[in-house]
Amino acid sequence: MNLKENLRPGEVLVAPGVFDMVSARCADAMGFDAMYMTGFGVAASHLGFPDAGLASYTEMLSRVEAIAGGCATPLIADGDTGFGGLLNVDRTVRGYEAAGAAAIQLEDQEFPKKCGHTLGRRVIPLEDMVKKIQVACEARASEDFLIIARTDARTALGLDEALRRAEAFQAAGADVLFVESPESEEEMAQICRSFDRPCLANMVEGGRTPVLSKARLAEIGYQLAIYPVTGLLAATAAMQAAYGTLKADGSSVGATVPMYPFEDMTRLMGFERVWAFDERYAD
Repeated sequence: MNLKENLRPGEVLVAPGVFDMVSARCADAMGFDAMYMTGFGVAASHLGFPDAGLASYTEMLSRVEAIAGGCATPLIADGDTGFGGLLNVDRTVRGYEAAGAAAIQLEDQEFPKKCGHTLGRRVIPLEDMVKKIQVACEARASEDFLIIARTDARTALGLDEALRRAEAFQAAGADVLFVESPESEEEMAQICRSFDRPCLANMVEGGRTPVLSKARLAEIGYQLAIYPVTGLLAATAAMQAAYGTLKADGSSVGATVPMYPFEDMTRLMGFERVWAFDERYAD
């Protein structure tokens, strides 16, 4: 599936956040049009760190390689700030594309960056981010590999500055515009009215932006919606409930949290190939 061809006015592609191979294979098996590799989720699940610029390019690239290599669904991958200056952006875009991602998200925060729905974010000069987008567009091997340009200016500098930056990102060649953390439906509608490029909605449960239905997002004008932490929050809640039962009772007997069937889990992880391989080469 070509992600670029599937971004159409009046339609919203929904991309669940994936952060490891269990979440990725689960989403991949459900037939989504795209998946979003969340930096928040990778930093949390892979490193046990907050999303504060602590995950390196090498660590993030290894997740892109694993997820894109193990799934058929087009992968949008969080590239943070590009992990440095312009040469780093060039390397990051080339690396992500070669690893199999369908799109990269780059943002205009200062390094070290922070999660987009937290306070204290600072952005680099607009001219510097424009150069990053230009470098990213030149670095990709195919125009089917999408450059998603994100600005975090809304929270600290206001919506007008965020829109000014997104307009410059569009002129620099960005394929998708991502104005992070608008704080009302009115702001979201203003964002989509302002541009003739696809706009991305970041749906973070408990974040700064209203979480809306797919129909409402389409009505407002978004063409892409990511749900970066939905799976992570759900999985963490389920684990806390299950581990709570173990701690209290010393057993999983009586646990009320839904359990994914073990047989289904073995199949999700590809044991059928192992069984077929063993049978074929058995003595």
